[in-house]
Amino acid sequence: MDNHSYNFPSDCTPLTNCKSARKPAGSTVVNMGNSGKNPPRDYLVWSLCNTLYVNFCCLGFMALIYSIKARDQKTQGNLQMAQECSDKAKWYNILAAGWNMLIPLLAIVLLVLLLVHLGSSQGSFDFFGEDGFQSFMKLFSW
Repeated sequence: MDNHSYNFPSDCTPLTNCKSARKPAGSTVVNMGNSGKNPPRDYLVWSLCNTLYVNFCCLGFMALIYSIKARDQKTQGNLQMAQECSDKAKWYNILAAGWNMLIPLLAIVLLVLLLVHLGSSQGSFDFFGEDGFQSFMKLFSW
């Protein structure tokens, strides 16, 4: 259809504002999905902290992987899979945080026990004296 054969309404020309030829605007409905249910958490910051600190047996890294999977699934709208990945990330984070607290506590307990043992064997133990280092090394020689 070419422009010369098209008939415009009398009050509407191509370069003018044609309000009478416009149709009234309809309503638009946007479906927001599950508005009553909160989306699952992804625990990404907690996973990053566990990954960067100690990371015993790569538990923090596993938590980070499941956190990223949970975020991806939540973005794609698959809330059931996002919830499963979120639960796994939470438990890996709990295990990693437990190990991250347990290892320094064990080191402190072992140091205290070593100091108590050294203090009770052969009287007192002088760490800062002249023969303190030699006495300490005698404990490890056979």
